[in-house]
Amino acid sequence: MRLLLLGGTEFAGRAVAEAALERGWEVTIFHRGRHESPPGARTLLGDRTALDGLAALDEDPGEWDVVVDTWSSAPRAVRDAARLLRGRAGRYVYVSSCSVYAWPRPAGYTEDAPLVRDASADADLTDYARDKRGGELAAVDAFGADRSLLVRSGLLIGPYENVGRLPWWLNRMARGGPVLAPGPRELPLQYVDVRDLAEWILGAAERELSGPCNLMSPQGHTTMGELLEACVEVTGGPAELRWTAPEVILEAGIEPWTQLPVWVPPGSDLHDALHSADVSRAVATGLRCRPVAETVADTWRWLTGLGGTAPQRADRTVKGLDPQVEAKVLQTA
Repeated sequence: MRLLLLGGTEFAGRAVAEAALERGWEVTIFHRGRHESPPGARTLLGDRTALDGLAALDEDPGEWDVVVDTWSSAPRAVRDAARLLRGRAGRYVYVSSCSVYAWPRPAGYTEDAPLVRDASADADLTDYARDKRGGELAAVDAFGADRSLLVRSGLLIGPYENVGRLPWWLNRMARGGPVLAPGPRELPLQYVDVRDLAEWILGAAERELSGPCNLMSPQGHTTMGELLEACVEVTGGPAELRWTAPEVILEAGIEPWTQLPVWVPPGSDLHDALHSADVSRAVATGLRCRPVAETVADTWRWLTGLGGTAPQRADRTVKGLDPQVEAKVLQTA
């Protein structure tokens, strides 16, 4: 298989690139040159946000079986690339997000759930949900419904994470001491290891799948307790989990999801939206999710190789809880 990756040097894109190279695919990566491409990949340099930024791609004579695009900013960048490539590639895979569904998302929502409104393939930067939906519209407009695959991913974690969720928890456990553990311990979580996402995408491309697909683990694949306990174990630090009731955390003004990454209170619209999607289509088409302990251990190994400091995307908020706030809540809990 011949793969063209639009952005393949960080997180999801890099996981796709490495998985494809391991399969023996021919991999071409079009990117801005800010990071090295994985060894074995062919590189084309360009900036999709610049005038004539697709020139290297336009001038290249290559043709591909599949294009994988991870873009998450102005949809017009997807529009321009997809239009350029529609006669040179067999299929367009756009890595989208479950954020494209209209709010609130009911527990168990499927790919048929209502979508955000006022999204456009021609739009400049708006907001994350409409930008991702605009990217979907751009892919379908250029390649048609039968040659486009819309991967509506949920929470992504694993090696190369540049958003700061799992790396923050790992570094917090390594620091040790009493840790504010947001309860309940048995709170079900839904996420996908970025490498499992990559393997599913490549398999879906081989089978020529099309249409939208919710892509994350089955509901309850792990729990908050299993995730944090795995972090404690792998870091080997003297961390002591102090399980704290959701109402105590919320009354302290702590923001779910950002200040305590991954966690959202049970019974909330936010939990239904982020940890309760129907993923039966993904499972039926080959999604396999590795144990949370493996994801945590591999992410810690990667993180320690960087000296404990993970890369941080400039267009994402910094995650984590201030130590003074944590200590104050632990004193009163």
